[in-house]
Amino acid sequence: MEAVISKKTKTRKRVPKYLIYEMRKGSPIYYRDYDKVISGEKTTEEIMGSSELQSIFVSIILKWLYKQINDKKYFIAPNEIGYKFAPRSWYNLDIAIIEKDKLKKISDKYLTIPPKVVIEIDTKADLRKFENPQDYFHRKTQDLLDSGVEKVIWIFTQDKKVWVAEKGKRWIITDWNDTIDVIDNLKLNIENLLKEEGVEF
Repeated sequence: MEAVISKKTKTRKRVPKYLIYEMRKGSPIYYRDYDKVISGEKTTEEIMGSSELQSIFVSIILKWLYKQINDKKYFIAPNEIGYKFAPRSWYNLDIAIIEKDKLKKISDKYLTIPPKVVIEIDTKADLRKFENPQDYFHRKTQDLLDSGVEKVIWIFTQDKKVWVAEKGKRWIITDWNDTIDVIDNLKLNIENLLKEEGVEF
C-alpha cells in the first residue's frame, strides 16, 4: 500500500513537458509560475503569453531594426524562435539576427545555425532553481556565445539596464539612456527610441 501511495505522489510531482520553457544539457528550465498551472491557480496561456510590456518592447525594437538593418544581408527572427545550440539543449530567443548566407534552407525545426546577434528582453523562465537569478542570464549568455553567437544584448525593463556581451570582449552593463552598437555600426539608445514612440515605462 505504501509503495502505491509513494508512486502516486511521484506522478503528481512530475511536471508536464509543455511547461518546459528551455532545456540546458537535458535539464529543463520551466516557465515562471509553472507550479501555479499545476495547482490550478493560473492557466497555461497566462504564463506562456508575453506581457504587454514585453510585447510592446519587442515590437518597438523590431520596428527600429526593420528600418535600419541591411535586409539583403540579414533575416530578423522574432517571436521566441527556438535555437538548438547543443545536444539536448535549446533556448528561446526574443529577437535573432541571422546572416542570410548561412541560412540556405528553411525548415520547420528549431534553428541550429547560430544567429549573429541575439536580443533578449527580460525572461519567462522560472529562476527559483538557480542560486542567484543572475546565474541564468550568465549561463544562457555564455552558452550562446560558445555556440557561435557573436553578440548577446539583454534589456532589463525593471532596472532599465542593458547588458552587452561579445565573444572575446569584456561584458558591460549600462543604463538604457546609453548608446550601444547592435550590428554593423547601428547604434541603439533605448531611452531615445521610447521617446520617439511616445511610450513610457
